[in-house]
Amino acid sequence: MRLSICCATRRPLRMLTWVAALAALMVGAPASADAQGFPTRPITIVVPYPPGGPTDVVARILAERMRVSLGQQIIVENVAGGSGSIGVGRVARAAADGTTLSLGNSGSHVLNAALYALPYDLLNDFAPVALLTSNPQIIITRTGVPARNLTELIGWLRQNPGKATVGSAGAVASVSAAYFQSSTATRFVVVPYRGAAPALQDLMGGQIDLMFDQASNALPQVRGGTVKAFAVTAKTRLPNAPDIPTVDEAGLPGFYMSVWHAIWSSKGTLKNVILKLNAAVVDALADPTVRRRLAALGQELPARERQTPEALGAYQKAEIEKWWPIVKAAGIKVE
Repeated sequence: MRLSICCATRRPLRMLTWVAALAALMVGAPASADAQGFPTRPITIVVPYPPGGPTDVVARILAERMRVSLGQQIIVENVAGGSGSIGVGRVARAAADGTTLSLGNSGSHVLNAALYALPYDLLNDFAPVALLTSNPQIIITRTGVPARNLTELIGWLRQNPGKATVGSAGAVASVSAAYFQSSTATRFVVVPYRGAAPALQDLMGGQIDLMFDQASNALPQVRGGTVKAFAVTAKTRLPNAPDIPTVDEAGLPGFYMSVWHAIWSSKGTLKNVILKLNAAVVDALADPTVRRRLAALGQELPARERQTPEALGAYQKAEIEKWWPIVKAAGIKVE
């Protein structure tokens, strides 16, 4: 009697052990299978600025080519506000499945944390995917500004302290404006915008006087004669705009400001999903048509070895370590 009870007990125990093991395998299977079959549904790239600006244009050029590699629709969603912080926050809260991505820049993913109290951590709440492009700024004004070169522009600003208006869209433009004032002993009114495109429209319309704008956004208007260009904030002239002098040549040496773009996913996204997304970006950046379109906008592409998730993570961390102390030491604040 005692023996029969013992055997009856062992059988259910063995059965429970087998069921538990099978259940554990089944729990682990979907994540692995989903990662291998990724993506099984459309992907959303969140751009934290309005349509038409430089970051938005880069996103749409890349998304068009990434669809080919990933075999899924890619939707570019503009979530503007808070100097880019609102759109970035949307991705920080998204499911970590690789279908909601943040395409931002050095303002939204580096400088914002030095300027604002953010509800997320730029380093720890995101998974780097790939570095995309970099773009110097151009110092531009409305056509009616009475200055023929950067030296005369600085002189005009000094003669009219607090009267000129500067359009500022995003953290990089805000930091550029503050540094320009401190570097040139000038004073002007900074007008905040939700994006570079509406700021540029107001500059062309004469509502504001000056902008520090990405070359990709400003060059079409410079070529069209609707704004005036004074200098490129880089060490070398732009290949597609060789007539615009550098800040060194124009009389403001060392005033270098560049905007770089990259893609991140939410924290916790599986490694092989990140690698599939990265491969799609690398394929896009190698495509001759994509390269021509980005080059025409003045966007510079990183070397292949800098296009890895690890390289982006290291670069973002280095940029934070470089710029946060500078911004805070200078006491730069944005409205």
